[in-house]
Amino acid sequence: MAEDYEDLTQCALSDELERELVQTQRECVFMWTNTAGEAFGVVMSYLPKDGRFWLTAAERRARISAIRRFPRASLCINSSGSSMGGGKTVTYKGTCVVHDDRATKDWFYPEFSNSLRPDNAVAATAFQTFLDSPHRVVIEFIPDYTLSFDANLMWARSPEAVK
Repeated sequence: MAEDYEDLTQCALSDELERELVQTQRECVFMWTNTAGEAFGVVMSYLPKDGRFWLTAAERRARISAIRRFPRASLCINSSGSSMGGGKTVTYKGTCVVHDDRATKDWFYPEFSNSLRPDNAVAATAFQTFLDSPHRVVIEFIPDYTLSFDANLMWARSPEAVK
């Protein structure tokens, strides 16, 4: 039984719940450091594949020049609005690689489009066509640190708080 919420280290997601969260959600908050050294982030769609996260943006977006300058970033996914309910979150720190080569775009755009529009092949194909523009890049985010939280575990440690 917890006396307070100072130490939440026992409230991490299980490996299974983390995998489910990453596979269930399709959006994350992607964060980087701007030229002033300040943290900044936007909501982006992602494709999880082989332990990495794949995202895309136009080359002219500030995040692209920022991660080319300093490739460290973070990515946060939460369960709000999903079939998992709220109270689950995972944040990753990692390194980004910006890809602008045709080979990466050729596998990424179809997989990404189909993952975001799995029930509508026509819409997925149209989305893929719009993505494949001359100045778009693909971001490979390689996580190397994970911090997760499961509110259900916190509540279980303090049942008197939920009465």
